[in-house]
Amino acid sequence: MRKSLLKSILTVAILLCAWCASTQYNKAYFHYMGRQAMMNNDYQQAIKTLNVLLRFDENDYEGYFLRGIAKYNLDDLLGADTDFSSAIEKNPVFTIAYTYRAITRSRLGNYDDALKDFHEAIDLRPDLPDPYYSRGVTRLLNQQFKEAIADFDMFIRHEKKVADAYVNRGVCYQYLKDTLRAYEDYERAIRTNREDPNGYNHRSVLYMQQNRHQEAEADLDIAIKHDSTYLLSFFNRALVYSNTNRPLLALSDFDHAIKLDSTNSLTYFNRAILRTQIGDYNRAMEDYDRVAEYSPENVLVYYNRAGLHSQIGNIEKAIEDYTRAIRLYPDFANAYLNRSYMRLISGDRKGAQSDRQIAERKIADHKSRLSDSTYSIYSDTTQKFDKLLSFDTNLKGSSFNRAIEQTSSQTNDINLIPLFKFTLTKPDSAMLARNDLYHAQRMEDFVAKVGDDLLIISREASNIEPDSLVVLDKKIAEELRRKEDWILLFKRGVTQSLIKQYTNAVGTLTFAITANPSNPFLYLNRSTTRAEMIDFISSIDNSYQKITIDSDPAKRLNNRGSRIYNYDDAIEDINKAIKLYPDFAYSYYNRAGLYAISGKYPEAFEDYSKAIELHPSFGEAYYNRGLVQIYMKDTHKGCLDLSKAGELGIEDAYEALKYYLDK
Repeated sequence: MRKSLLKSILTVAILLCAWCASTQYNKAYFHYMGRQAMMNNDYQQAIKTLNVLLRFDENDYEGYFLRGIAKYNLDDLLGADTDFSSAIEKNPVFTIAYTYRAITRSRLGNYDDALKDFHEAIDLRPDLPDPYYSRGVTRLLNQQFKEAIADFDMFIRHEKKVADAYVNRGVCYQYLKDTLRAYEDYERAIRTNREDPNGYNHRSVLYMQQNRHQEAEADLDIAIKHDSTYLLSFFNRALVYSNTNRPLLALSDFDHAIKLDSTNSLTYFNRAILRTQIGDYNRAMEDYDRVAEYSPENVLVYYNRAGLHSQIGNIEKAIEDYTRAIRLYPDFANAYLNRSYMRLISGDRKGAQSDRQIAERKIADHKSRLSDSTYSIYSDTTQKFDKLLSFDTNLKGSSFNRAIEQTSSQTNDINLIPLFKFTLTKPDSAMLARNDLYHAQRMEDFVAKVGDDLLIISREASNIEPDSLVVLDKKIAEELRRKEDWILLFKRGVTQSLIKQYTNAVGTLTFAITANPSNPFLYLNRSTTRAEMIDFISSIDNSYQKITIDSDPAKRLNNRGSRIYNYDDAIEDINKAIKLYPDFAYSYYNRAGLYAISGKYPEAFEDYSKAIELHPSFGEAYYNRGLVQIYMKDTHKGCLDLSKAGELGIEDAYEALKYYLDK
């Protein structure tokens, strides 16, 4: 619901901004192209276009505003907040910018500042209905239900044909236990838009709470008829089927919901319970395994899976899962009791007795706290956990309460962008454009002196065919037999590196350095080659120390394998390059990467910062510095750097932002 707020009024916002375009042709052109890219959902292209506009006119408040919308739609919420703030700074009466910054801050969970922005927007233009609607949603999310109802009332006074306004007001009434008014609002939503599944779904939930299953099912049938891609309809109908003892139909709807979203832990969890109930133990186990994979801190999946293991006689695995549940939630008396029984069956009488004693203490403690409504119900040993959970079940927060947390399918391994080196490749227009952002005369003179049209500094793999590289390497070797100079030695070192003859490449580059010891670029390439050789050796050794971030961003660099590989020689080479040419951004970037691999995070941060100082448009440096800050547990600043990297054209930054902003 949160993300759809901004997208739903994107078209209106762009049209409202259109009149602001400058009469200057170029400025109007960039405004137009930026808006067109967003209308086509090409938000990254919109950002690139608007970057050009803002480089020429840093006071263009509409440019910041439009770029903020693009970033928002790429889930770069921090970057969007920054751009909306810039738009407001340039134009303090820019009403719609306040509204959009408020929506962004609401999605970030910063409700207090969001409400302040809505207040500013409404003060500036009390006649506009949209800020009331958005503020109502923010107040709903912040559980200020009465205030939210007042805002939805104001919005509906202006706009009587927006079904979602009635739905949201109905949700507020439902939270306030005023089911009659909630029902009336869901009715109005359905009458306003009979093809929108949202009203039917919410009314069906109200029916389910009142055990009016037949009416709930009828609503959900209509919702699915109007939109067969709406996951919530199938999920809720599965609950209705389950509550009316039709497990096979419920399973069918859960199957369909999983087809629509294959990463929804809650659906797998519910399907596992149903499969267990009908005796389909193997597939139930598969579902619990998926939940454990997506939500490793889920208590209930380990507890329920342990029960399933005990049913099919896997006593040891049952004990393991009960132990995991206890580790995540030490007050879980049921888990102690069940593990006690499993240990008794396995012959561990001492362990069984210890578990029972702990459980009895926790039961007594629970009984003494029964008057305390804040005490978790899950310490109550009479509580059962084989009931299906609703889609809006709120089990987030503590380790225990993250039991059924929805988790996206993003990868657990988000890598640093590789080192730069001089390589041979056929550059495309994007690569050339990025290289044009950084001018270093000494580097350009070096490339000109080497005299190879394919030579470029890049962090990308070469796109030249391996066979062609082998032929080229042999050709250079023939030339070296006739004439040996540092340029040919350098070129041979590059080709040997590209065909993975790393030892030979290091040796050849060493000869080149001996012939020309004051050239910093020779040291840079030998440094990169040495680092690549170490990575190659470690991959063969089956303990490749890939630079990754663990699925828990609070953990540090995840260096896998037992062997430690030494990058000191590579760092020594890049130190020499920096000494010979202290103003070259790529050298600091490379040394930062080597420091990161070696676990020297503060040093890596400093070098990435120096690279950015020398090359303000160095998107890769922003990206990697962002990850390093996340490794060092400063997620907020890390995400700001990732946002900047995305703005500068590093597309992977938006995937990383989605991953870490959800943590």
